[in-house]
Amino acid sequence: MTADPVLREGIAWGKPRRGHPEGTVGAHVGDLLQTIERWGETGTRREELRFLALVHDSLKYKVQNWRPRTGGNHHAMRARRFAEGYTSDERLLATIEQHDRPYDLWRRVRSRGRVDEHAFSEMVDRIPDIDLFLRFVELDGSTEGKNHEPIRWLKAELAQRGLLEDGG
Repeated sequence: MTADPVLREGIAWGKPRRGHPEGTVGAHVGDLLQTIERWGETGTRREELRFLALVHDSLKYKVQNWRPRTGGNHHAMRARRFAEGYTSDERLLATIEQHDRPYDLWRRVRSRGRVDEHAFSEMVDRIPDIDLFLRFVELDGSTEGKNHEPIRWLKAELAQRGLLEDGG
């Protein structure tokens, strides 16, 4: 997969911006890969997190900025479609597709003062492996320039619903 020209172009794309002061997608991915090692992840979980790190933002360069960044034009859906060429594991594909959703939902809570229960449930229903999803969201949110409050909020919401395997 790392030889795929689509992935290589995506990893080279980017410049410093809000939430990604490191610049290119590749610099962000490099930070995530180092964090996976620092966390001591091993075995299958390490392989899954590395796959997710490589793919999750790599199709941002394909987003058509003149169109709404939703559905098939959202970078996460584009990344999912790319990943489908390399895996059929719905746990990985759903994590890629939904990885930015918690941040979007948290922003809605901040502006409206309440959780959009329908949207939250819809997100959870689409994720077959909550623990993998949460671990990747934590990983993606661990880099410089990221606000950690959305992750704390997500963990609290999942715990409140009894959806965390280890209790939070």
